[in-house]
Amino acid sequence: MSDFKQNIIEVKSNIDKYLIKTPVLRFDLIDSLCNSEVFFKCENFQHTGSFKYRAALNAIKNIPYDFKKRGVITHSSGNFAHALSRASHELNIPCYIIMPSNTTDFKKKSVLKYTNNIIECEPNLNAREQTTKTIMKEKNLFFLHPSNNMNVILGNSSCACEFIEDYPNLDFIFSPIGGGGLIAGTSVAIDSYSNKCQVIGAEPSNVDDAYRSLISGKIETNKTTNTIADGLRTSLGSINFPIIQKNVKEILLVSEIEIMNSLKIILNQLKLVVEPSSAVVLAALIKNKEKFKSKKIGLIICGGNIDFNSLQF
Repeated sequence: MSDFKQNIIEVKSNIDKYLIKTPVLRFDLIDSLCNSEVFFKCENFQHTGSFKYRAALNAIKNIPYDFKKRGVITHSSGNFAHALSRASHELNIPCYIIMPSNTTDFKKKSVLKYTNNIIECEPNLNAREQTTKTIMKEKNLFFLHPSNNMNVILGNSSCACEFIEDYPNLDFIFSPIGGGGLIAGTSVAIDSYSNKCQVIGAEPSNVDDAYRSLISGKIETNKTTNTIADGLRTSLGSINFPIIQKNVKEILLVSEIEIMNSLKIILNQLKLVVEPSSAVVLAALIKNKEKFKSKKIGLIICGGNIDFNSLQF
């Protein structure tokens, strides 16, 4: 039994009833294109449109009892804000979201469905963190980081648990990487439940901090966040990195053009609504298809919260 297996079992039984068991889809077109058997785990069909609901739900269920009346706080402009606001609403726990002032109306409206407690700040990491600290202290709230949190990681593990239980013969699972919470959760699940499956990371070349960190053995930072895969712009977390170091042997990089081309395939030919971050795994497989020829490949489609107004085809 891996170090995390008992934790994963407990988490899964604790949150399963709140989750959608998301479908796994196959497409002849993709199998032919990639010369392999490809399985899409579609988290775009999860509550709030992404895997983040798994993370938010497990994290908020595990906050100390005293905070369940006072509430939780996070800083996020995307899927975690949406997920945490819904999870808190579901469990009747107050929730406060710190969002950059340049957050799109599309994302704000998703959060406002569940909480009115949005506090805006200047659009930079320092402002997000300082505003969070101020409000957290003022209202005595519990802080939940969107990715760098053990309960977030364990919540994410439920996705790969479902995947490998239904498809135990997978040779590889590809996971996108932003802060590292999804791939860390995926890797501990696969380490616990499979002797043959390997986890492969997929990351935009423009924000390749995880790729460089795996090579150097220490957390590297990005000089830019310039990628269409907006859900992957965040930096690798200190809790996630040691798990990734232990369980993930390879991270594949893809260019912005490769991401966009894969997004077009998914939207136009597969007829699935996904966000650009989801296209990164397919882009990585297409780019490296000879390496994975004739293998059974699982792709985690991380979310479907796409703002079509932001895309330029």
